[in-house]
Amino acid sequence: MELRRVVVTGLGALTPVGNDVTTSWTNLVNGVSGAGRITKFDPEHFKTQFACEVKGFEVGEFIDRKDARKMDLFTQYAVVTAEMALKDAGLSVEEGNLDPDRAGVIWGSGIGGFQTFMNEAKNFYTGDGTPRFSPFFIPMMITDIAPGHISIRNNLRGPNYATVSACASSTHALIDAFNTIRLGKADVVVTGGSEAAVTEGGIGGFNALKALSTRNEDATKASRPFDATRDGFVLGEGGAGIILEDLEHAKARGAKIYCEMVGGGMTADAHHITAPHPEGFGARNVMKNALDDAGLSPEDIDYVNVHGTSTPLGDIAEVKAIQQVFGESAYKLNISSTKSMTGHLLGAAGALEAMACILAIVDQVVPPTINHEHADPELDPKLNFTLNKAEKREVRAALSNTFGFGGHNASVVFKAYS
Repeated sequence: MELRRVVVTGLGALTPVGNDVTTSWTNLVNGVSGAGRITKFDPEHFKTQFACEVKGFEVGEFIDRKDARKMDLFTQYAVVTAEMALKDAGLSVEEGNLDPDRAGVIWGSGIGGFQTFMNEAKNFYTGDGTPRFSPFFIPMMITDIAPGHISIRNNLRGPNYATVSACASSTHALIDAFNTIRLGKADVVVTGGSEAAVTEGGIGGFNALKALSTRNEDATKASRPFDATRDGFVLGEGGAGIILEDLEHAKARGAKIYCEMVGGGMTADAHHITAPHPEGFGARNVMKNALDDAGLSPEDIDYVNVHGTSTPLGDIAEVKAIQQVFGESAYKLNISSTKSMTGHLLGAAGALEAMACILAIVDQVVPPTINHEHADPELDPKLNFTLNKAEKREVRAALSNTFGFGGHNASVVFKAYS
């Protein structure tokens, strides 16, 4: 069976650095931090009092407020970014260029309706014990409701489900969407991820794990991947939607093509529930698998958008894996962590960072790793981490890594379309 080629034809974004693709990408290239003191609740008694929040989002500009009240924030982010991407691609069932039975939605979220769960639990435990739960509690909380809403609103009747693998969730969604199209099961898949975990439980829970930075006095500089003084990740929120499309379908309708998706890899660390393998074995294998799937060699990759969360152990393990996979070619790469600006969007991270790879190929520029001040003696100084300033360069192909609690690893590869 001949595999179909898969291209990217639409993008949508709501991020801590912008409420659309253009603003988000411009700020990523310019090294703008999205971090600030938390506004969604009073963080005074928390060890970490800052996050990378979406700013100025008015759901009524996109979704009827009556409908929006039946959606958790993560679903609102999903619906909006998916529809941004569909609009960008110029696709709709109503316009007649999309067969509803050949168009699907595969969406990732690591946590789903966290705020909804917390609200209902609070209401119950602070009441008189009478179970007065909202009839929308369950359908607002469950992770798979996001692709459900996207499909209902846009009449997309192809494959429809959610992927949940912690911080690798939306990268797994991309890989599943890619394989669905190249195996001929659909012509178009709306894919991506969304997360809205900046809640008391999100901050408190990750604080209990000692996973978050506590640099409260200087939040914009708290996410500092590869810096010797890094002390944990910064929690982010938002979403990113990506339209993957069969190449022949895209050509037949004269679509704008951003680039081609050519491969994906999936592995497990089989090591620890939260810590990465110290030698990066799972990360090494997932990158090798992605390159093999893409039919590319290490020398073909110009940019790696790393998981790069700004944690003491994770950054080192990932760099070790890159050096194992790329060998001498590692010194020709640009490596960067856009989490230094967006924070860590958990299950939505993979989609947003795939978008960064896509636009790096389109604009031939690599976004920086900001906030670097102190070299880490455990990291090879000859590697190019694209520190503090974007770099213009030829980007023929780019690879994006995401790794999740539980040891879930996923990598995707994009290359220039020709």
